Amino acid sequence: MKNRVKTGVALLLTAIMLFPVYWMVNVSFTRDTDMRHDPPYLFPIHGTLEGYRAVVSQQMPYLGTSLLVGLGTAALTLVLSAPAGYSLAKLRPRGGGVLSFVLLMAQMIPGVIMAMGFYAIYLRLGVLNNAAGLVLADSTIAVPFGVLIFTAFMSGIPDELINAARVDGAGTLRTFRSVVLPVSRNAVVTVSLFAFLWSWSDFAFATILDGGGAHRPITLGIYHYIGNNNQQWNAIMATAVIASIPATLLLILAQRYVAAGITTGAVKD
Repeated sequence: MKNRVKTGVALLLTAIMLFPVYWMVNVSFTRDTDMRHDPPYLFPIHGTLEGYRAVVSQQMPYLGTSLLVGLGTAALTLVLSAPAGYSLAKLRPRGGGVLSFVLLMAQMIPGVIMAMGFYAIYLRLGVLNNAAGLVLADSTIAVPFGVLIFTAFMSGIPDELINAARVDGAGTLRTFRSVVLPVSRNAVVTVSLFAFLWSWSDFAFATILDGGGAHRPITLGIYHYIGNNNQQWNAIMATAVIASIPATLLLILAQRYVAAGITTGAVKD
């Protein structure tokens, strides 16, 4: 009986949390004339695809930019954080503990403050309104997290495995590339996913650093679309639905790797 009650409560809470997602999908298929119906339709009785047609014709460039920035951020984060994590975990450089603390503190700096600093630098360098600038800015959020995840994960790799590679004649770089990275798949997937999601959902950096660019990410696409078409809620919600699909699919496909990558190092034998 207790298990049934717990299951019922869990289902109820899950339904409450997912209701905004359901309503977003419902409104995306609702006609403009039915938006103010009282009481509101719980289902799109007179469904329409006008909102999704508007997404295809107007929002695809924004989605393409977000995809480019997301993949670039994930790649740059891996290139920087994986070697740094390996160094802190296995090479143990002098001052490694201080560096780990600095990386932890870096995650506490508000993104808006960092964005203002980037704006001053980009303005002098002439790289405002540029996708590459967004990749670099978003990576400053993802890299500290990536280094901490890689450090925790690689600390659990047996030293015997690394020593065996060195006995076979592998140097530090080859050991990292051929031995450590292959067994760190869970951490690689975890860091890549979070870096992509952070850049995909970024709004602060995009607004300040690429607000006037020709190729803006989907967060700005939705924002400007709301400002220009504040009565076409089906198109706005359809854009939100389309924008949430890549993140949802990635989370579903990578959930078991993410769980393993995050929890590794949390418990010591």
